[in-house]
Amino acid sequence: MNATMSAFPQSLSHLPADAPWWMLAAVVAALALHIGGGSLAILSGYGAVTVRKGEALHRRLGKLFVGAMLVMAVFGTGLSILIAQRGNIAGGVLAGYLVATAWMTVRRGEGTIGRFEKVAALVPAGVSLLFLAWGIQATMNGGKLEGYGSPLYYAFAGIAALFAALDLKVILAGGIAGVQRISRHLWRMCFALFFAAGSFFLGQQKVMPAFLHGSPVLVVLAVAPLVLMIFWLIRVRIGTAFRPNRKLLAA
Repeated sequence: MNATMSAFPQSLSHLPADAPWWMLAAVVAALALHIGGGSLAILSGYGAVTVRKGEALHRRLGKLFVGAMLVMAVFGTGLSILIAQRGNIAGGVLAGYLVATAWMTVRRGEGTIGRFEKVAALVPAGVSLLFLAWGIQATMNGGKLEGYGSPLYYAFAGIAALFAALDLKVILAGGIAGVQRISRHLWRMCFALFFAAGSFFLGQQKVMPAFLHGSPVLVVLAVAPLVLMIFWLIRVRIGTAFRPNRKLLAA
């Protein structure tokens, strides 16, 4: 990475006093879109997982969540590349991948598969290889890389590999239908929301009031998407009386 890119500011406070106007404009725009997209994604995501599934409100909130997450992921990944934050690069790519594949799961007809799913499966496979390589590099450098221990890199490599394996299963089956289709949509949306909520409530406490720093409330808010995911997956699978409205399939 050249000196210009490695010195690219990650916030306004990192801008040199004589920074050109275009750099200021680029940083302001990228940060605004990243933060704004993330904030909107968290609000709409919590709304989508708490309202009745398949109804008009759920669909509207879901569309808003997908759009906001993609904006957040694109600009967050771009900034992370410029400032060489490896974990955030991979995290942004995975977040965008999860919402895109979750969305396509309910847009695609039951029992069908397309080119999008085949290409998308390469994303987690590539991310897994990246994390594996970083984990090996961390191990060879005394157990840490950029402040993170090698087990963290290996763990994310395994998670991304699992995503890729699940994609491969769907591709080989020629598509999914019914409960499996709804479940795939649910857990991918909830995992994407977990990425956004966890990054904000646990990773950005410095922007919150001091009395909230280290608060259990932030931990609860961060892991709530996973709890809601389990709740809805159980409701989908325990019987027709508890399954989401079939309108979800046409969302």
